Amino acid sequence: MFFLQIFSAKFKIIPIVIDQINAILPQTQCRQCGFQGCRPYAEAIATGMADINQCPPGGTEGIVELARLLNTSFKPLNLTFGQHKPKSVAFIIEQDCIGCIKCIAACPVDAILGAAKFMHTVIASECTGCELCVAPCPVDCIVMKPLAGQLPYDSVRKYASAKHAKSRYEARCLRKEKESFEKVERAKQKRAELLKQLHKT
Repeated sequence: MFFLQIFSAKFKIIPIVIDQINAILPQTQCRQCGFQGCRPYAEAIATGMADINQCPPGGTEGIVELARLLNTSFKPLNLTFGQHKPKSVAFIIEQDCIGCIKCIAACPVDAILGAAKFMHTVIASECTGCELCVAPCPVDCIVMKPLAGQLPYDSVRKYASAKHAKSRYEARCLRKEKESFEKVERAKQKRAELLKQLHKT
């Protein structure tokens, strides 16, 4: 009974801790940490499956905040996962773009506009600098450029930016989930129509 009470308490606490950790992370969804996004990394930290120093975009400031939150010792960034760099945004060399839409599919925050066989462009204000669009490009027309006019580190501005990126990421996830559901439903409907036609013959 005592074990069940402890387990129940931990089960309630961990989601709160995950949310707190996730709120500190930069929400770039870049996967440099070794996980599929900021939330999975937060879950891994909370459950002891990952360390607090695996997020290059968060840098030293992020590690300090995580250490303070979790009441643990500071550790320098683990360079195995990459180096902390000034924020940059993706830029598409438009004359080289072939409209393959691979970058659009890779962008976790829907920061790229375009359509198949048409030129694409990046919405710089929405780009998190995750670089996930660079590798899929078959013609190497995407480059990362330092964000012009960067201001000194400011926690209010940082959290506002992360919150906005998180909302865009979550909106994209919901859209993709809806599209997958609709695709399954269309397939079911098509199959039902085919079966109906077979019964008629």
